[in-house]
Amino acid sequence: MALGKDYAGQQCALARALELVGERWTLLVVRDVFYGVRRFSDFQAHLDIPRAVLTARLTALVDAGVLERRRYQESPPRDEYDLTDTGRALWPAIFALAQWALEYVPSASGSVREFAHAPCDRVVDRTGVCPDCNRVAPVEELEMRPGPGILAHPRTDPVTLALRRPHRLMEPLDLSPAATRA
Repeated sequence: MALGKDYAGQQCALARALELVGERWTLLVVRDVFYGVRRFSDFQAHLDIPRAVLTARLTALVDAGVLERRRYQESPPRDEYDLTDTGRALWPAIFALAQWALEYVPSASGSVREFAHAPCDRVVDRTGVCPDCNRVAPVEELEMRPGPGILAHPRTDPVTLALRRPHRLMEPLDLSPAATRA
């Protein structure tokens, strides 16, 4: 019997979630929006994702209300993407999956990124709790910083270079040539 392509007939919240965000590339696109990536060409360069696949994923995420599309240029028409409240609500799941991978599917070079609670200037633990204020840091208060494995990350696209500097989540990345010099 062939493996189905969807979860029809499943009465399960996880199955419904996987229908939307379980396809290959989808959570990486959402992760990159949290990191500050906004434009199609930047997603494509950072993820090495095929153009047609990226178009389909962005369209599905906009249609589902996870992302919103905003026109930033009329001629030729160009859009950028940002998270809706529905999309922001995915942060705990994305963070938890990344923390799970650090523990159970580790990289020899270590974590590429760490997350700090910016108001307290302390790295959060694997559950997202700040050791100073003892609360889960809201995504808007997290700063992404280079981790010990960053030097083993050889990519040189503008997004990767920008992510080598501390950066507040949810804020657009500065991808200007001066900002992304290696």
